[in-house]
Amino acid sequence: MQVLVTGGAGFIGSHIVDALVEAGHQVRVLDALLPAVHRVRPEVNDAAEFRAGDVTDRSAVEAALDGVDAVCHQAAMVGLGVDLDDLPLYATHNDLGTAVLLAAMARRGVGRLVLASSMVVYGEGGFRCATDGPVRPGARRRTDLDNGRFEPPCPRCGAPLRSTPVTEGAPLDPRNVYAATKVAQEHLAAAWAAACGGTAVALRYHNVYGPRMPRNTPYAGVASLFRSALERGEAPRVFEDGGQLRDFVHVHDVAAANLAALEHSPEPGRLVPVNVGSGQAHTVGEMAGALAGAFGGPLPRVTGQYRIGDVRHIVASSDRARALLGYQPATTFEAGMTAFARDPLRA
Repeated sequence: MQVLVTGGAGFIGSHIVDALVEAGHQVRVLDALLPAVHRVRPEVNDAAEFRAGDVTDRSAVEAALDGVDAVCHQAAMVGLGVDLDDLPLYATHNDLGTAVLLAAMARRGVGRLVLASSMVVYGEGGFRCATDGPVRPGARRRTDLDNGRFEPPCPRCGAPLRSTPVTEGAPLDPRNVYAATKVAQEHLAAAWAAACGGTAVALRYHNVYGPRMPRNTPYAGVASLFRSALERGEAPRVFEDGGQLRDFVHVHDVAAANLAALEHSPEPGRLVPVNVGSGQAHTVGEMAGALAGAFGGPLPRVTGQYRIGDVRHIVASSDRARALLGYQPATTFEAGMTAFARDPLRA
């Protein structure tokens, strides 16, 4: 199969390229090499064809789709961003870029798409109240956060809640600009599939980490921020009280999920969302501690600070990924963090 990987020079995209090449597929990479991610030109698998170009550029996308059987769409701006001045860039690269790509795929008759989505589309994860059962808490209030009350209460009775794994059927509730653009990408892909009878799988990544993460950038994931701090000899700064639950999944497992999704044949004409996680919950504080311990210090510092748009707990249910794709994560939290403490990061 000839596969186009947009964003294939990036952190996750480059590992997907490697997995596809190893599986015997022909791979073409289209990457804009945005300076927010690539401060130096990255290396790309020698067996893949590389083309520098932006998914917002119709001519570049048209040329990149020549002879392609499937598209693995990874190109996007990620992270919460610096401030709202980033909003036009997120909308341009994530949503306009996806629209240009999908329109070109329809013209070229390319009917197979795997889309990089994210856990952020859910907002908060699953919660259960002892009295009211499954509930969806609203956005946390600044006054509560300012006073160190980080746990969202039951929206009905105000009682404490228990975190539960979030399933793909949960309502979408984006809490920040990046999340809003990922929801829009999914809706665009669903509309494309319905209109042209294409097959589309949206892989909702949870907290991905591993080799080739970019260092020292505000757009990177929390694992990269902590690792970058350790390399500078600084203590990782853990926001809130460090008790935020997340699902940390190794990039090799994410690449394997993409390979499985490309080889899977879902029902045409609709978008199928699939969580991609490790199936294990760990707190951000645990992750910082494990990484600092494997690196050799300094120990993390819990700051009590918060970011508007962050959520408290979100952990993946991996049931659909197992049933639909045969996905089974291979990297444990302990082994992954030990390796990540010494994995090479990108400039």
